[in-house]
Amino acid sequence: MNVHLVGDDAAKLDLLRGMLAERCSLTSELIADADIRNGNIDAIVVAADLRDVDNIAALKEVSDRLARIPRRIFLTNHKSRLSTVQAYALGATSVLSSTPSRNQLLGKLMDAHPGSAANSVAPDERQAAFAGASSIASMFAAVLSGAEIDVEETRRAGKHIAESIAENGLSDWLATVRRHHEGTYQHCLLVTGITVDFGLSLGVHSSDLERLYMAAMFHDIGKATIPLSILDKPGRLDVKERALVETHPTVGYDVLKDNAAITTEVLNAVRHHHEFLDGSGYPDGLMDHNIPDLTRILTISDIFSALIEYRSYKPVMAREKAYEILQGMEGKLEKPLVGAFRDVALIR
Repeated sequence: MNVHLVGDDAAKLDLLRGMLAERCSLTSELIADADIRNGNIDAIVVAADLRDVDNIAALKEVSDRLARIPRRIFLTNHKSRLSTVQAYALGATSVLSSTPSRNQLLGKLMDAHPGSAANSVAPDERQAAFAGASSIASMFAAVLSGAEIDVEETRRAGKHIAESIAENGLSDWLATVRRHHEGTYQHCLLVTGITVDFGLSLGVHSSDLERLYMAAMFHDIGKATIPLSILDKPGRLDVKERALVETHPTVGYDVLKDNAAITTEVLNAVRHHHEFLDGSGYPDGLMDHNIPDLTRILTISDIFSALIEYRSYKPVMAREKAYEILQGMEGKLEKPLVGAFRDVALIR
């Protein structure tokens, strides 16, 4: 494996070289001189203080070249949620502590979780995933810092994803995202791709497709305020943790509601994507006719995505099994829509 190291401290780079030399072919450079011209890089490890604006600017300068590298591992201060979000905004596919163990770092570098081989991914598809993850991370960072959310960036990223899926299909998108992204960012990208493909299969108008991918991109923005220890917790959440997670639709709605660039349809989808037709959902217990079509489409896509996404502590659920679970939610999800979702779930 060819691994490129980038850091803001020569001693950090020496330490990383010592950890990886036996298992990897290594090149390295200081972040101030970052060029990343080698076209055969399998993974990059970035060890830099992301509170430093010069480091951030240097990484932004090479973002196009970063996007071409399959694995992008950032080492940052895990105690700072903003630093972690900043790493994802700059294109990280994984984030580790600034002082990882050798096994942790090698585990991320050699990770062989389900998905197509890295070199089989279409460059445009990887670029679309990179743009999408960066946009989602940027909106999370804006929520955490109180900055203005860049709605146009989100629209551009969503359009790029829609174009990629129309060109390459959903299955390739699922494989790309599961291989190169993780956690909340993986989930949001999967939901966006599935929602787009569902819309394409239904033959929706281009304006409705835009509403769908905007709703999908924004749907979990409220999770920005929830600790990563809860979002990434293996296994079941306790009662308090579950209650905190269930605040994310209303938090997301409150974050977006005063932004004139966000449509009413998208706002409603963000707030109500966990509502069910029988009134058993949250946060408002809406029933049947009170739930718009766009939200119903997003809800099905969101549930399916959560079932099939890759998590380090559980195997990926087969798409057939995930679709069976959707079919078993009669009364909660619109039956004709679940039927129309079959090709998206199983074939496309």
